[in-house]
Amino acid sequence: LAALERQVFDFLGYQWAPILANFLHIIIVILGLFGTIQYRPRYIVVYAIWTAIWVTWNIFIICFYLEVGGLSKDSELLTFNISRHQSWWSENGPGCVRKEASMSGIKGLDSHSYVSVIGCALEYRYIEVMHSSFQILLALVGFVYACYVVSVFTEEEDSFDFIGGFDPFPLYHVNEKPTNLLFKQTYL
Repeated sequence: LAALERQVFDFLGYQWAPILANFLHIIIVILGLFGTIQYRPRYIVVYAIWTAIWVTWNIFIICFYLEVGGLSKDSELLTFNISRHQSWWSENGPGCVRKEASMSGIKGLDSHSYVSVIGCALEYRYIEVMHSSFQILLALVGFVYACYVVSVFTEEEDSFDFIGGFDPFPLYHVNEKPTNLLFKQTYL
């Protein structure tokens, strides 16, 4: 649900890189759930590997919005340089008042306007950082759960008794041939 919520807000902000990452995340989460329900440890291992990638992606998003290491939140990196869109939260955050001023002095751009945002209770970059931090927390919980489920599934596979094949003292023993045939000599 958290991934779907994040997908919606990234769609509202036209941020294409996070949209693709969220879409892939949703698919892998469904694959992990399917693997858990169907007792398929390989699918759960794929989910566990993805959670490590997902944590890395969210750390990148945090660094992007906090402008760590030369990254700039004003760059068009998350929109693949297709548009000048930003996070939806930049104009619609809690307490934000959006003011539009038309640019009447420039011909041909009568429909465009300059948007300024004032009075935000919390800057949009901190909202994005909180979103990513929450995703990291969920991914870590998911990773621990996935490792636990894989260990339980593989433990169950190892303890399965193939009609006394692994057990040195089976509860029952079935001979394929009667005992009188075991000691009888064969003649040609």
